[in-house]
Amino acid sequence: MKPTDFATHLTEFLSVYLPRQKNSSRNTIASYRDTFKLLIHFCQEQRDISVEKLNMGILTHGMIVDFLEWLEKDRKCSIATRNQRLAAIHSFFRYAQYEEPSGILHFQKVIALPVKKASKPSVPHLSPEAMKLLLSQPDKTTAKGRRDLTMLSVLYDSGCRVQELADLRVRDAVLDNPAVLILTGKGNKVRRVPLMKNTLTLLEHYIRENSLDKPWKTDYPLFINKQHTKLTKEGIAYIISQYVVSARKTSTSVPEKVMPHMFRHSKAMHLLQAGVSLIYIRDFLGHEDIKTTEIYAKCDSELKRKAIENAYPDLVDSNLPDWSKDTPLLDWLSHLK
Repeated sequence: MKPTDFATHLTEFLSVYLPRQKNSSRNTIASYRDTFKLLIHFCQEQRDISVEKLNMGILTHGMIVDFLEWLEKDRKCSIATRNQRLAAIHSFFRYAQYEEPSGILHFQKVIALPVKKASKPSVPHLSPEAMKLLLSQPDKTTAKGRRDLTMLSVLYDSGCRVQELADLRVRDAVLDNPAVLILTGKGNKVRRVPLMKNTLTLLEHYIRENSLDKPWKTDYPLFINKQHTKLTKEGIAYIISQYVVSARKTSTSVPEKVMPHMFRHSKAMHLLQAGVSLIYIRDFLGHEDIKTTEIYAKCDSELKRKAIENAYPDLVDSNLPDWSKDTPLLDWLSHLK
């Protein structure tokens, strides 16, 4: 059977265009792949169109709209997830219009589909006190506890994404002066973030304790599980959840659910509250656009209050007279019926 134009374009898009021309990360490619798995599933289950018969002509503007509605209503996906799937479809159809110019009008109708507006949620983060409490939970007297303390300290102190933490190799921890952590982020972009003194001490001890300072171990995963393979995002999330349970026995300042990304959000908020410029925070987090970093400033109401207090003179007089000494008023109130 001759492959359809959809099969041809999708194969080239995922296996050649994204990894070789766009230099997209493995996570991005996996996310795009999952989008089209869902789209194929939708066509099979909801439209009775087998994958062998699925072609670009069938994937009309209306078909994609129905698919997006199905994601929201039937699969109960959030608007953010819906928009993420649409972004993958947009990217695919932009690629297809250059490969098949005869279908450019049809393709551009799909590309023109707008993202759906959604209310912007507040940035979930922990206060410095809550973060300190959470980081105090690992048992320093055990090897596992020391590993967890080091790992969670690196996750917070570097502001890295959880996948960046999972992908760390021994060679990525440069302990010489100046000590830095080499992180590979979205689009395989590399950035170097400084290691603070306490985290550096933990890392040095952890590497020595686990004999990771051998020359032939530079490509070993920095943090491993019981099977001696690198920790996964799910594994890191599970470790955090265990310490959240123990931390909440002491204080409710730690939320019931703490996701790995909250460590990154917390670091950004704490840097902002300490007076660090948004420009530096942007580079520290690896954001391409300062607008992405500005969300932290918009969400920090205490920072806004302090900025307003510092910017304006104290014009409102809060001093009130002692009304208890106003005898005529007290007499009037006493006789009021």
